Amino acid sequence: MTTPVVSIAYHSGYGHTTVLAEAVRAGAAEAGAEVHLIKVDEITDEQWETLDRSDAIVFGSPTYMGTASGAFHVFAEASSKRWFGQDWKDKLGAGFTNSGSKSGDKLHTLQFFQILAAQHGMNWVNLGLHPGWNNSEGSEHDLNRLGVFAGAAAQTNVDEGPEGVHKADVATAEHLGRRVAETAKVFALGRAAA
Repeated sequence: MTTPVVSIAYHSGYGHTTVLAEAVRAGAAEAGAEVHLIKVDEITDEQWETLDRSDAIVFGSPTYMGTASGAFHVFAEASSKRWFGQDWKDKLGAGFTNSGSKSGDKLHTLQFFQILAAQHGMNWVNLGLHPGWNNSEGSEHDLNRLGVFAGAAAQTNVDEGPEGVHKADVATAEHLGRRVAETAKVFALGRAAA
């Protein structure tokens, strides 16, 4: 079996989302994937080609004003060239985001990613975790401490830099990376058997 290729297409305004992108990368690499980090606001033609040959694309952006950043929206609109040719059809998609508030409308950003993936004909990989920190035995150190199912969500205080990204949110992003890489392996085996 070939090694699955996972690309992380993300934008980070202040470095917090970069921390999460690197955690997704670490989780996917640990699970045996070839992983590429692609900053969408600096994307090159070669990186577009990397996305085209990827088995999975993980979208990431901070949540600003209830949705993904403007830079990520520019990338999403530019991806319409791939939509015309159905270049990303049947790839896997997943997503992660960060904002200053516990909710911060992060779900809307993840749903934006899900719709983008659906428009491309991609298959969405959810977080696959029960919510953490939702009972008297739980704590803020639980995986999925914010209780999001659609992807990895993080909360970082607005007066803290990238070092302030919560360790449980970093671990949740690593989990997402592993899950995407493992799912990509299963899909590759299924294609080979079909």
